[in-house]
Amino acid sequence: MILAIVEHDRGTLNELTLQALAVARDLGDVEAVILGSAGAGLAEELGAHGVSKVHVADHELLADYGPDAWAETTRQLADAIGAEVVLAIGSDRGNEVMAHIAARLDAPMVANVISVTPGEDWGVVRVRWGGSLHEEALVVAPLKLLTVAPHALAASEVGGPQAEVVPFMPSLSDEGVTRVIDRATLAEGITLATAPIVVSGGRGVGSAENFSILEELADQFGGVVGCSRVATNNGWRPHSDQVGQTGTRVAPDLYIACGISGAIQHWVGMMASKKVMAINTDAEAPMVTKADYALVGNLHEIVPAIIEEIRNRRG
Repeated sequence: MILAIVEHDRGTLNELTLQALAVARDLGDVEAVILGSAGAGLAEELGAHGVSKVHVADHELLADYGPDAWAETTRQLADAIGAEVVLAIGSDRGNEVMAHIAARLDAPMVANVISVTPGEDWGVVRVRWGGSLHEEALVVAPLKLLTVAPHALAASEVGGPQAEVVPFMPSLSDEGVTRVIDRATLAEGITLATAPIVVSGGRGVGSAENFSILEELADQFGGVVGCSRVATNNGWRPHSDQVGQTGTRVAPDLYIACGISGAIQHWVGMMASKKVMAINTDAEAPMVTKADYALVGNLHEIVPAIIEEIRNRRG
């Protein structure tokens, strides 16, 4: 039996969880755990994604996210229901919680899985080295702990019946537990990780001031601006805008790369984009050769021309 962690933030579902369920339901009967009563309202839609039973864990330490409480609750539930696999999406939270569970059990944890083959010893394929290679491995443990690489598989409904909802009361102690005591709002509305269109700039943009034309283009599309590591290192944009292996991983409908060469570390962060448009003076740049659409030329001429054409078409 597979136990999937439903990641949420005070009742708001992390949609990437549904991608993890697409992997989980190919492995066997799937049950899910929702940590904290604030997420109880999410149970209704999980049946459509192949979940047969939803365990809603309720405790005062689960009122907000805390890796210790989430991990210990999941460990207790997995033991109670005899789970063979615990699975989560490979987000920051998912990887953190699963690492805590692994530490408690002194067991291996396999991160960034893209496929799983059940058997006497479970075979997995996972992403390594920032997405530059895939590793085949065997998982030998009584309880397999896996996280699914984001955007490895599209979420899809299977039309299952409504999942059975079962309450679960964990036994938790507040001694040595990490708790959220305050929050600061860093961004509202569309963010880099959720934007349908991302306009990103690299070394070719030239300066912090020159990002203004990228911001204008993003505004025309209702998107947001990202950047490469070079732009961050030069102080042109904050780290929160960085796309890549050491920044934010994005999966927009359209990724517009302006003056970005396309190093593997950056490509890893945006390779899940549905379509990629590259604007670059170098026709042989990796970003240009891999893109769905390429405009070879000076971005300082091309981007304003695109903006003007959009305005003309809109009257």
